[in-house]
Amino acid sequence: MKALSHSPDNGVAHGGLGGAAQQSDGGWAIEAQGLTKRFGDVQAVNGIDLQVPRGQIFGFLGVNGSGKSTTVRMLATLMAPTAGQARVGGLDVATHARAVRRKIGVALQEVGLDALQTGRELLWLQARLHRVERIEDRIEKLLDVVDLERVADRRIGTYSGGMRRRLDLASALVHEPEIVFLDEPTTGLDPISRESLWRYVERLNQEDGVTFFLTTQYLEEVDRLAHDVAILHAGEIVMQGSPRELKASIGAEVVIVELSAEPNEEGIQILEALRGVKQVRTEGAQMSIDVADGSAAISSIVRALDGAGLAFGAMRISQPTLDDVFLRLTGDQPER
Repeated sequence: MKALSHSPDNGVAHGGLGGAAQQSDGGWAIEAQGLTKRFGDVQAVNGIDLQVPRGQIFGFLGVNGSGKSTTVRMLATLMAPTAGQARVGGLDVATHARAVRRKIGVALQEVGLDALQTGRELLWLQARLHRVERIEDRIEKLLDVVDLERVADRRIGTYSGGMRRRLDLASALVHEPEIVFLDEPTTGLDPISRESLWRYVERLNQEDGVTFFLTTQYLEEVDRLAHDVAILHAGEIVMQGSPRELKASIGAEVVIVELSAEPNEEGIQILEALRGVKQVRTEGAQMSIDVADGSAAISSIVRALDGAGLAFGAMRISQPTLDDVFLRLTGDQPER
């Protein structure tokens, strides 16, 4: 398999945990071939292929409407595929849906909680349904993780949006699943709560080998946590690999230039023709230039700007981010 895939047919990269060692002793945690979902004339997911090794944190990125949540729902047995196949925990999601559900935890964007229950009652009910042993110990541990000990005996209807999100995540983890689907799990959380949740995700992954399949609005979280990342656009995977590989694919560095005015087309073309320049992007009066070596390119960029009559102020070199990759591949900024 290739280290970096620009289409689902080319396979998937393996970074960090997982990879060949994980494949040989238990196969894939999640595997899909030609997974497709249509709603009437709308093709929400268009024949995607996935292979997620056991013990990996897998990031799934895309703008709203790209098919992320639909894919998660199919993999979590909450929605039947129109075509294609998927296996989760080695089991077909269509023919062994009940067995798949015993292996997974799910926290979706839409938090459906009973407003009349207390947080503790909800977790107790979930634990009983999953036949969890030592229920009280498990509940206390989860309440501590999501920082809800002080409000555990309040009705959920009195909870804030962020508190509901944290309780929903705790509910998904109550039975200690092998594979957890997190669909934008930290939306609405303050930075402290978000950091606490991600530390727990890291610990579960590293110490217990739990596989996480996550979508998120916060690309810096994927950059920090994910071993592999797939970028979804218009229902198709447009690139896949480790965060480092994805960032390296658009150039070693980015030269950012603050211009005094928006650049003209002629000036952009002059810069694009420079040796070592991979791409020139503009947003208002800011120009981002993807280059192989920022330090070596600075002098030629300055001369080209002067020659094109483009006045500029600050100029800096930065490493490419997943935001840069995302924008280049989809033409959209991820939602904030």
